[in-house]
Amino acid sequence: MATPPILSLALPSETGRVLSIQSHTVQGYVGNKSAVFPLQLLGYDVDPINSVQFSNHTGYPTFKGQILNGQQLWELVEGLEANDLLFYTHLLTGYIGSVSFLNTVLEVVSKLRSINPNLTYVCDPVMGDEGKLYVPPELVSVYREKVVPVASMLTPNQFEAEQLTGFRIVSEEDGREACNILHAGGPSKFEAEQLTGFRIVSEEDGREACNILHAGGPSKVVITSINIDGNLLLIGSHQKEKGQSPVQFKILIHKIPAYFTGTGDLMTALLLGWSNKYADNLEKAAELAVSSLQALLLRTLTDYQRAGYDPQSSSLEIRLIQSQDDIRNPEVKYKAERYN
Repeated sequence: MATPPILSLALPSETGRVLSIQSHTVQGYVGNKSAVFPLQLLGYDVDPINSVQFSNHTGYPTFKGQILNGQQLWELVEGLEANDLLFYTHLLTGYIGSVSFLNTVLEVVSKLRSINPNLTYVCDPVMGDEGKLYVPPELVSVYREKVVPVASMLTPNQFEAEQLTGFRIVSEEDGREACNILHAGGPSKFEAEQLTGFRIVSEEDGREACNILHAGGPSKVVITSINIDGNLLLIGSHQKEKGQSPVQFKILIHKIPAYFTGTGDLMTALLLGWSNKYADNLEKAAELAVSSLQALLLRTLTDYQRAGYDPQSSSLEIRLIQSQDDIRNPEVKYKAERYN
């Protein structure tokens, strides 16, 4: 019998086909468990590869499971290619725990772009948070030197943006400068100074350094959470043409008094989903993504409280399935404010 056509290729949707390489937990929502379902709700065909398969996330007292290595990842890619199944419009990556696996991911990027040169690579450089790395330190330089230059969209948190750019973010101006440097391909502040021959002491200097470097880098950068003077905000930056100043904006985010798992993975998936629908309007995509996420977190907090649980006592598993209406059709309560 002839092999039937893959309908997602033969009859492509208006959204796309995503290869998502992230962690997986049997119970709970992190990694692919946080990303695949929302993307499907937004109309995408999603093929997950699980970089790890654990019983639960590592915040629990114990966990068990397996870790995929780079060779095993490549074998999966070879199997897809052998059957002409390797055409994707998007690649999404999240937590990666080793240099060897990350280097294989870079080979996957190259392979996918050899088949579809217009591939959109959305990278969440999951390295740490709140001043602490939870990956081997040598991964930072691989992300900075190899991954940032080939990504289409980058979604670091504040700490990860600091690691990638080499300087601390203590103001909105610092956040915007970090975006500018990442657009330019990810040199650190020191490296940018060495390459351009002048010191970067202002936001304007950072933008000028980017223009001089003319290096490759993501056209879209979203620092998903920055804590400035007790205020939580998102800073987004869209460089529509290389050499041009990017459109930059912020969204003030209401702090919810609890800690949740899987929120970064979900946020990146939502940004991918909505930014493809609003390709030239990253502000709109971010408004929808933030509004979805905040509605979901409020539902999660409320449900734990209804169950009589103190939400301050541990991290909370998000109520993903119960929030599907907020994913499909979010009420936009968080508005972007564009920088001049």
